[in-house]
Amino acid sequence: MSIKPKPHIALFIPCYVDQFYPNVAISTLAVLEKLGCQVSYPMNQTCCGQPMANAGFERDTVGTTKHFIETFAVYDYVVAPSGSCVVHVKEHSPKVEGLEKEQAELHDKIFEFTEFITDIIKIERIDGSFPHRIGYHSSCHGQRGLRLSSSSELNEKPFSKAKKLLENLEGLEWVELTRTDECCGFGGTFAVSEEALSVQMGKDRLDDHHAHQVEILTGGDMSCIMHLQGIAQRQNQNLKFKHLAEILNEAMS
Repeated sequence: MSIKPKPHIALFIPCYVDQFYPNVAISTLAVLEKLGCQVSYPMNQTCCGQPMANAGFERDTVGTTKHFIETFAVYDYVVAPSGSCVVHVKEHSPKVEGLEKEQAELHDKIFEFTEFITDIIKIERIDGSFPHRIGYHSSCHGQRGLRLSSSSELNEKPFSKAKKLLENLEGLEWVELTRTDECCGFGGTFAVSEEALSVQMGKDRLDDHHAHQVEILTGGDMSCIMHLQGIAQRQNQNLKFKHLAEILNEAMS
């Protein structure tokens, strides 16, 4: 009887994680390997093109998109610790002539970190210890683009793939916020073009966490967490920030 080989997974690390939060990348790799995955990091990977596309220059990202498709074409799955970048690759990257088949395949095999664990390798429970009060920020792209958690405007039964992964950790207290799926105000270039509004939205999100005595704010997109962390630091607020992959990696040690 032949033994089916393990799927070969490629790790895609977004630019801001690579440059500012390398421990998130390390933690993502570590958790996947602890769960038995065979993971590679393609060294020639670059930006997925989202920042330029969001700034109105989607037509100029064709070269970036072509390179992305060619880089990850040989892998069975692509996993990234960012719902925002995954949504861009799946839904908003420009069509590349001559690579239609490969681009369609990429659409179906790229996943956000928590989505891959819960939906593809189907981990029902992760054991470990992390004795802290956790507030979770649901980023817009992950929540509404990838359906990583329920949306209040749909009046649906609440669910959260992140909560499913965290709630069984010993000592961890998942804090239910008052406004569970409100935008943090980052929105890429929105934080630059509409600075005052962006900052106020971020302050509102932080107030919700503080009102519930959250110890650590976590989430699946470091772009949103970076925005909130910057506001908190300028206000001298005593709140810690970690990507969900960092929490899982520490808990599973």
